[in-house]
Amino acid sequence: MKKIEWPEKTKGLLLLLLLLFVIAAFLLKEEPAYTLTTEEAREPEALGAFDAEADETGSEAAEGSEASGTEVWGTAPSGTKEETAGGSKVSPQETISLLTEDEQKQLQKEALEAAEYCRELYKDIRATEMESEGENNTFLLTREQQTAITARLGELGLVSAADNINMVNYEKVEEFYAAYQEGKDALITIFYVDPEGGMSALTFVYRKGGLQTHFTAIGWDEGGTPGIRGSGTNNLKEMKLTGKGYLIYTNEEVVAHGNLREYFRVKPLSGECRKLTETYVSGLSYVDYKLLVTDWNSSNVEEILTPGLFEDLYRIYYGENVKPEKDRIPADIYEEVMTACLPVTPEQLRQHCGYEESSRSYPYERLLPRQYPPFGEVVDYTRNADGTITLIVDGVWPDYNSDCAFTNRLLVQPQKDGSFRYLSNSIEEKELEIPVSD
Repeated sequence: MKKIEWPEKTKGLLLLLLLLFVIAAFLLKEEPAYTLTTEEAREPEALGAFDAEADETGSEAAEGSEASGTEVWGTAPSGTKEETAGGSKVSPQETISLLTEDEQKQLQKEALEAAEYCRELYKDIRATEMESEGENNTFLLTREQQTAITARLGELGLVSAADNINMVNYEKVEEFYAAYQEGKDALITIFYVDPEGGMSALTFVYRKGGLQTHFTAIGWDEGGTPGIRGSGTNNLKEMKLTGKGYLIYTNEEVVAHGNLREYFRVKPLSGECRKLTETYVSGLSYVDYKLLVTDWNSSNVEEILTPGLFEDLYRIYYGENVKPEKDRIPADIYEEVMTACLPVTPEQLRQHCGYEESSRSYPYERLLPRQYPPFGEVVDYTRNADGTITLIVDGVWPDYNSDCAFTNRLLVQPQKDGSFRYLSNSIEEKELEIPVSD
């Protein structure tokens, strides 16, 4: 390509004009107003998964279980308008609510009235406990208290839910979903009783083809008076009520480290299935080891003897978290837990689990949190003549829109002292592929 040659006089004129332009721009420059960056605009964090069903979680609640990661509905989701007790704060990307201002105020009024109706049941909770630092993981409400509060809300005809407790007045949610599927305008509010002492009202709105949630978070002021802690609106991308009764919905914006989908268990689960889930299944992982994702029994139990299994079995056996000594577990403790919970011998453990003779100990492998894990729930069971129980366990994977990703047949043997042993497992793919454990 031929190079363009500028005449010398033209070069000088251009340089002079360029210099004058730079000087003028500098003199006229004004300090711009500060603008939120994309990441800053996403604050505060979005809602976590609220599991009205199991716990089971832990979610917690323990990781790898259903209720894990449950958060109070006091924080506004990304892209919402958040109102606080001290005034209002509007996100740079404000979500325009499908509800009118009057309707939003009415929802807040109804939430406060509902909380006031339950005030007596919260009388033992101190506001200072709920609001002080370091109390976020402290459960101030017992299962019995949560059950009483959801029942009290149900007396008002409200839909109410709490962890590992059947939803009260769940039929209203089914009616709302039916209207949504028919394209009819509808709304429903679900009250969630948080084990940490708060109460939240999440309203699902379908109107003019748009789908949103509007939340109101309730806390307790000094003297036990309920007060608004926050409110906001979030657009939903999709919503599904599964055959088993899980309401699974997807926020339009999913924040980093957030859940892909949120969910409630709407249809009730039998009390016995809930009890069996809590006793034998909650706290077991589908992704950290092979106990639930491999077909095994006493003849090939060595295949599931991976180091990560010990941590969860220890918690199930002792009811507390393990405290390793310099990343080692004394052999007597390790072998007591593993032989009590599985059909294995100390010799098998020493051969497959990294036993060290010099220290008479086993290596401790800490389980790291996994994003979007499935959890199991007992949906049926058989009490066998020999005293064992065959549990039919569905793997629920809300983040992949499934309430029956796979089904386990887990055989357990209860002991007279309250402990139990897992004897075998088989798993069948249903809606999703079985996770591959490391």
